[in-house]
Amino acid sequence: MTDLSVLIVNWNVAPLLRRCLASIASSPGIALRPGEQGMRTEVIVVDNASQDESLSMLESEFPWVAVIANRENVGFTRANNQALHQAAGRYILFLNPDTGVLKDALRVMVAYMDAHPDVGALGPQLLHPDGSVQPSRRRFPTLATAFLESTILHQWWPENPAARRYYIADRPDDEEQEVDWVVGAALLVRRQTVEQVGGFDERFFMYSEELDWCRRARLAGWRIMYLPSAQIIHYEGKSSEQVVAARHIHFQASKVLYFRKYHGKLVAELLRAFLLASYVYQLGEEAAKWLIGHRRPLRRQRVATYFQVLRSGLREEG
Repeated sequence: MTDLSVLIVNWNVAPLLRRCLASIASSPGIALRPGEQGMRTEVIVVDNASQDESLSMLESEFPWVAVIANRENVGFTRANNQALHQAAGRYILFLNPDTGVLKDALRVMVAYMDAHPDVGALGPQLLHPDGSVQPSRRRFPTLATAFLESTILHQWWPENPAARRYYIADRPDDEEQEVDWVVGAALLVRRQTVEQVGGFDERFFMYSEELDWCRRARLAGWRIMYLPSAQIIHYEGKSSEQVVAARHIHFQASKVLYFRKYHGKLVAELLRAFLLASYVYQLGEEAAKWLIGHRRPLRRQRVATYFQVLRSGLREEG
């Protein structure tokens, strides 16, 4: 039986995907091909209709990778579920292509799960490219979090108590700990947990899908762990930064969807109204700066982005 299935969703980031796959191939003690000794590992890449050389690169340089080639960008959650249906591993690692596995992180994570059968999922310590720790453990968001984290209020008050609580700023980064959820750039889950709670909710095109999944796992009685003894570099946002307006729309619309799912329609609509009002303010601010001639190309780009966000109404399709 396969021990570990590594699932990667790719969209137009061939150089990063190459580096990610190379880091997996160089991980000690794993077996990627028949006859190799070590932890039996399969890698499945779902390509969301990339226009770069991703598919040709996979075929020529990584023949041991199973590839699912979509004809359109079906979104992060649906693509991961496609790979999940094909995965054969006892454990499934959802891994972003803009990551790099360090040392024996894969074996460390699987060994921890083997030793702790009540743990349904874990996240390693994520690092920035410069080696500094990237916050990746979270508490579940509260209503205060909705308005004070990743919003204009957060920009004005970055060290607010709601955000600090959400990011678990009161506990050290190098401490193994149980958490509410971990960032999905590298999320290892137990097959039994997936069989119990299901895959990702495909209403989340991207963003908040791992938050929702971990909440369902916690409600089903599984523990979620943060494991700093396993480390993975995360280059962060290299796919989504290609489409800035879509990134804003999906991030904020997913937040609204999450709060509707767990806190009700009224709270979700209040949050949506607040977020849209924030973008109206930011659009006006950028337009005013454009009028006085301050960095006009940047202001023009931001006005266009915020206008697209407002036109979307922060509503995900489906």
